[in-house]
Amino acid sequence: MFEGHDPYLVALSVVIAILGGYTGFGLAARIRGTPDASHRLLLAGAAGFLAVGIWTMHFVGMLAAPLPAGTVYLVLPTIVSFLICALVVGISLFFVSVGEPSLMRVISSAVLLGLGIASMHYVGMHGLSGGFAMEHDATMVVLSVAIAIAAAYGGLRAFLARQGGVQLVLSAVAFGVAVSGMHYTAMLGMHIAPPSGESHHHIEGLAASPQILSLVVALLCFVIAAGFLLSLVPDPRRKALALSADRTAPVAETASLEADVPSIEAPVAPAGARMRPTPLGGLGQPPRAAPAPRLPVEGADGTHFIDSADIRSVRADAHYTKVHDGTRERMCPWSISEAEAQLDPGLFLRVHRSHIVAIPHVTFVRKEGDGAVIELDGPSPHRVPVSRAKIAEVKARLGLARRHA
Repeated sequence: MFEGHDPYLVALSVVIAILGGYTGFGLAARIRGTPDASHRLLLAGAAGFLAVGIWTMHFVGMLAAPLPAGTVYLVLPTIVSFLICALVVGISLFFVSVGEPSLMRVISSAVLLGLGIASMHYVGMHGLSGGFAMEHDATMVVLSVAIAIAAAYGGLRAFLARQGGVQLVLSAVAFGVAVSGMHYTAMLGMHIAPPSGESHHHIEGLAASPQILSLVVALLCFVIAAGFLLSLVPDPRRKALALSADRTAPVAETASLEADVPSIEAPVAPAGARMRPTPLGGLGQPPRAAPAPRLPVEGADGTHFIDSADIRSVRADAHYTKVHDGTRERMCPWSISEAEAQLDPGLFLRVHRSHIVAIPHVTFVRKEGDGAVIELDGPSPHRVPVSRAKIAEVKARLGLARRHA
């Protein structure tokens, strides 16, 4: 059945799946760095784009297939196939986006996602109606489901990696392979046969012609392309805040030394550069022991170590802590007091009994109630509360107190 497919539509279907995967995983990556109130909206948007990518890829692939003349698409099974897809994708993303997912949770999510993709395909195939009968090769059905599960696992593991923008590309490509590989493997095992014992075929239920389906698919392709392009547009406000933070952080370091050495000024770091503590030898300051450069974090496959220069914030979580690297939170086996003792006090500040932040990565500060809130930069910016007792110290470290003097 795979022979005779339009190669251009086949290529378009794969591209659509990859673009939908990039946009959906990009939204899902922000779930960890946003307030709880925004989690549901981001999860719904991510599941929606991934589901639209899967569904659109499937029907672009169907338009590329050499189906018999007079074939129509039943509306009810077609809509049900999309709803199944959206539900399964949303559950899978929820499992891997909340907390630190274990290996078993990642595998379970991959199995669920792969089965969801396969269910969407065969329910959508059930929506085909015409003067023919469809037969599916059992071996190819099993193989197509296995391909969907394996590639879905690869996509989720790439999504959980730490490589910033690279993770989204890898996740999107694996996602496109999962959907496309499953679809065309299943199509290879599908055979068209004339109906047995019937001279006329009666269509039951509301049906749509291939021309109407083409219009719907074209609209969804536009939506996916628009979402992908919007995800590539940088946020000018965040860029301006990051530049402002890079300029004010060195001023704060200078202000802390003004009482003893008025003429000393800390060097201004270029935009995007990571701040390092300035040696203070010979300035009457006692030498400080070198802090531990890394903190341990737990992953699905074991314990990893994250460089302190990549840490944006540390949050207390019972007897453990959560370390945010600008993309997502990761579990650290240390308590927040142990982490504070190892982090450089020249770069990190405990702004709340449950929060430590990297001052050079602060891009936003605002008074809120009796306290304040600050935002840390990264691929997924997140906000941290500041206690009332720490507001003055935070302002001094950011160079804000000097302006009011």
